Amino acid sequence: MFATLRRLYATIPEAAAVARTASTPRAVRLRRARKGLDVEPLQSDATPEGLTPSDFARYQRALAKGELLQSDGRTLSEAEWLERLDGKRSRVRGVREVVREDGEKESEVVGQKVYLPNVIFKMVRNHTPAGQPYNPYEATFRVPQSVTKTDIRSYLLAVYGVQTTYIRTDNYQSPLRKGRGRPVSTIADRTYKRAVVGLVEPFYYPQAEEDMSASERAERRKWLEQTLLVGKRERDMAEYFLRHTRSVDGKGWKWRTGTTASRGNILRLIAERRSEREQAIADVKSRIREDRQTVVPDAA
Repeated sequence: MFATLRRLYATIPEAAAVARTASTPRAVRLRRARKGLDVEPLQSDATPEGLTPSDFARYQRALAKGELLQSDGRTLSEAEWLERLDGKRSRVRGVREVVREDGEKESEVVGQKVYLPNVIFKMVRNHTPAGQPYNPYEATFRVPQSVTKTDIRSYLLAVYGVQTTYIRTDNYQSPLRKGRGRPVSTIADRTYKRAVVGLVEPFYYPQAEEDMSASERAERRKWLEQTLLVGKRERDMAEYFLRHTRSVDGKGWKWRTGTTASRGNILRLIAERRSEREQAIADVKSRIREDRQTVVPDAA
């Protein structure tokens, strides 16, 4: 039942392994490229046995130290070492194998069960660089900072039945702002943790509105307006202002600005005032010229 908690890269689909490789952090890709461990696009960096570059490096170090030498004189192979490592990871995550009375093995959760957890997982769209396809084998969540990777894995599996292969987290610290009250304090109320989760089964996020055709975009906006009441507040405010600008006697509209609030009327008023100003300046200049011509010079 809980065997899916074990991270077995050798058993995930090839497309999921390629997507996992593509989602490797940039700093890790650059470090591996300097060592000559980079791979071609649309290829997985895992070995045929399922070892990632990090796991393979650990295997090589353990092999060089002689930690893989058994009592019978043989050395653990990569597949055997990975199976032992996955068993350790499962125990760390609160899962162990037990033997039933009939001799069959099954996985048992030894952690504490939490009913109706009051944590909020907010799913957002993956960050996709321009010109690259969307990665359906990866999901991005915004979670509370107190949630750990083990909590994320258990939550997604227990509540939604989602199998995960890897989880990468990073914290985003929001800018500080002044809080209310006395004494004045600074708070960061928009800090969150981002969790990038690898998926075994692909999940296609709803298409972005800018990528839709005109008909699909219109249909989506209509659905949002009818189902989620998107834009209702703006429409209600417009109707409110229209009702309050209607005349009392009901014979027409009263405009507090003296004219209709349309672009054409506003431009017309601007042009009229500019013309009046230029005409006033021309009148003043003409009077000045007339005064200069009528001035009689004093007698010597």
